[in-house]
Amino acid sequence: MQKAGLRAAAVLLGCLLGLTQARAELPDNYRMVLFTENLPPYNMAVDDKNFARDEAIDGISTDLVREMFKRAKISYNLSLRFPWDRLYNLTLENANYGIFSTTRTPEREGLFKWVGPLATNAWVVLAPPNSTIALSDIKGLAKYRVGAYKNDAVSLFLESQGLAPINVLRDQENATKLQAGQLDLWATTDPVGRYLAKQVGVTRLKTVLRFREATLYLALNKNTPDEVVTRLQQALDAMRQEGVVDSITDSYL
Repeated sequence: MQKAGLRAAAVLLGCLLGLTQARAELPDNYRMVLFTENLPPYNMAVDDKNFARDEAIDGISTDLVREMFKRAKISYNLSLRFPWDRLYNLTLENANYGIFSTTRTPEREGLFKWVGPLATNAWVVLAPPNSTIALSDIKGLAKYRVGAYKNDAVSLFLESQGLAPINVLRDQENATKLQAGQLDLWATTDPVGRYLAKQVGVTRLKTVLRFREATLYLALNKNTPDEVVTRLQQALDAMRQEGVVDSITDSYL
């Protein structure tokens, strides 16, 4: 009986320890360091400069990250800096550092712990709301006047496919040219294109082709506690289910 009692006590103690480890409560003074860059409308300095802190930063991803950390009850410091490469390497090298909005790729998969997706960045072709143009692939662009952003990845890709987009130095110029009838279509990224269009008073553009897509995440240093990742992901999942993610995204577009 005595041995049985000892075994039962050991099992109970093991269960209690397991529960404690499963909760993995964070220290009271736990705080993360978060970095971002100017990438409208996902993250940007309110004054459009290359340095900002905390409330001087806004954007779709920024608002989502703030709400995630609030719900997860995790403290953080946020700063926007330049260049991206330095911020990326600091996050790789320092525990409890995070960076957004980061494209999640196979090459980066094992370098970070991931929370997301925060947003989808798609390569699209936009048209005026009354356009009757229909496309099944980018080959169909050849017979139209297509605006693009000079030396942007989208423009370079189209050129690599033998197309000849009409390039400009500021992507929002394509929105005004589209509205004025000087272009038939605009090859850009979404929601960046729609955001830039709204800044110059052009709205209700419709997507006639979506031909590439990337997902944007909050990337966390690999030594960040799993409890942090779990809390943040659960917060984001709940926000998406409640419609908060769509509401924040739509507020910028």
